[in-house]
Amino acid sequence: MPVWLEAAIRSVCILIGLFIITRILGKKPLAKLSFFEYIVGITVGDIAGTMSVDLGISLEEGVTSILIWSLIPVLAARISLRNKKFRDFVEGNSTVLIKNGKILEENLKREKYTVDELLEQLRKKDVFRVADVEFALLEPNGDLNVLLKREKQPLTVGDMFPNPPREKEPQTVIMDGMILDEPLATMGLGRGWLKEQLDKQGVAVENVFLAQVDSYGQLTIDLYDDKIQVAEPQEKKLLLAAMKKVQADFELYALQTDSEEAKALYETNAAKMTELIQKVEPLLRN
Repeated sequence: MPVWLEAAIRSVCILIGLFIITRILGKKPLAKLSFFEYIVGITVGDIAGTMSVDLGISLEEGVTSILIWSLIPVLAARISLRNKKFRDFVEGNSTVLIKNGKILEENLKREKYTVDELLEQLRKKDVFRVADVEFALLEPNGDLNVLLKREKQPLTVGDMFPNPPREKEPQTVIMDGMILDEPLATMGLGRGWLKEQLDKQGVAVENVFLAQVDSYGQLTIDLYDDKIQVAEPQEKKLLLAAMKKVQADFELYALQTDSEEAKALYETNAAKMTELIQKVEPLLRN
């Protein structure tokens, strides 16, 4: 067998073997790998690369070496799941670098972390004042997680509304010009509704690259031709306008009726609608 052919066959077999091993090891992203797992990955890759080009190395010996190195992180992961002390030893612990706006210098020294590096990581989190930080934790994988002080945290919908409506996952209903029936059914919609929405915007299904429906029932469209402008969804604005019309109708009925009982009922409902509009208007305007 020619040398180049043998090298090609070995390379393909090794690549397939490494792919299988990677699938067995799991889906942990590279950024989440521990130092131990990172070293194992480099070593296995070096062994595989050497085996591909150095035909003097026995294939059996190389495969045995790769299997041993690959089994080590699998066994370590199994032990880590059952033993916290072993997990802490292999993966390490989080370290508090900032507490209540104060930098913990001793922890910085222990982690060999300079102030410049700490400030750089804070800026990546859009934090420019150390005094604004309640806690800053250096994770075992090197990430810096930051919790701002309560008064410095951005306002959220939950702060404004005690029980905000649940946000459903947007569903992709058209992809590559093809209608996807299962996501449509998940939203409680059908092809008739979808085609009606497309007709309103003068768009054919085959011209749509991607279309999604959000939790408000709004359809957003991305066409193959990016030069064509598609109108923005109007469902939320129409709902807000309809609510304001109902509130105005209650006020009008209250002025037109001669019955004190009916007038009081209309005024009460008008006040309830006004309160409801004030609560949902920030959500429906976006």
